[in-house]
Amino acid sequence: MISSLLPRNLRRTLAGQLLALAIALALGAVVILMIDENPLRVFATLMRGAFGDSEKIAGTLLQTTPILICGVAACIGLRGGMFNVGIEGQLFLGGFAAAWVGFSFALPPVLHVLVAVAAAVAAGAAWVSVPAYFRVRFGANEVVSTILANYVAVLLTSYFTIFLFKRPGGWSETPPILPSAYLPELFSFSRLNIGLLIGLALAVATALFFRFTTTGYAVTMVGSAPKFADYGGINVRRAGFGVLLASGAVGGLAGGVETLGVHHRFMEGFAPGFGFDGLIAALLANGSPIGTIFTALFFGALRAGSLLLEVDTTASREIITVIQALIILAVSADLLLRRKGDRTGGRRWKF
Repeated sequence: MISSLLPRNLRRTLAGQLLALAIALALGAVVILMIDENPLRVFATLMRGAFGDSEKIAGTLLQTTPILICGVAACIGLRGGMFNVGIEGQLFLGGFAAAWVGFSFALPPVLHVLVAVAAAVAAGAAWVSVPAYFRVRFGANEVVSTILANYVAVLLTSYFTIFLFKRPGGWSETPPILPSAYLPELFSFSRLNIGLLIGLALAVATALFFRFTTTGYAVTMVGSAPKFADYGGINVRRAGFGVLLASGAVGGLAGGVETLGVHHRFMEGFAPGFGFDGLIAALLANGSPIGTIFTALFFGALRAGSLLLEVDTTASREIITVIQALIILAVSADLLLRRKGDRTGGRRWKF
């Protein structure tokens, strides 16, 4: 049996996560019954809306891309013992920075994309640097500071979009970026672009980094046993600061990919909830970048499949929000139980 090849702790963790997901889906079925709809029909409609044909599959992968990249950003923070809940804000800042480079400068095609992506990465890292500094300098809880930073980021980008860079006569959006800054599309019938390949490569590279490099091992030690890491000579504060910067940079990258590959401009609320979905995907995958590929696909399928719900059933697509909330509660309960069962005494988060 394949399961017998996995370490006992990993098998227990995977079993807990799968149980949490099953409980959430079961509770979701109860909610669906309460609105006089058949849960099997709703779930079948979701599957058909997500994987019914090639266009629907492409739509699912399109929704999966930002969730995957945000999930990798969350995995980086979790592996280093940092809970970066501000990925949503970093995504918005990264998306705006990429759009600004895209419509403000005329550069050769490949160079334009690279500069816009670099601006997105830099914006995400810069935005998380303030919570990171207060975390390592004063011990401020990064969960609280990064959550608060989300609201500031969303409102700040809204101000930029409405009052400084609004397209004349249009919606609350910036001018479109130049075609030289577009990310190449994978298929002619979909907006799915190479951002998906970037996300997959990033997930694999992150997993390999933590598995086979000394720096990755040091970060893992800081996250799993900070007192032992400090005793072993690792600068825990510097490692924590670097982990949050890297996590924020990847969060900004997610916004850049969404702007350059999908919308080709920045709009108010252009990517609602992708950062939080990525965080949930990372938690459900227990902080594994490879596992996040599959959990991000699950949430991408929920988002894409929900578009068909209001057409073929009497259920609202908001039922997906309810299911996601139930998953958050179930996964959080599983994490709390596993943390109470931890006897190391030095861990902030157990991943």
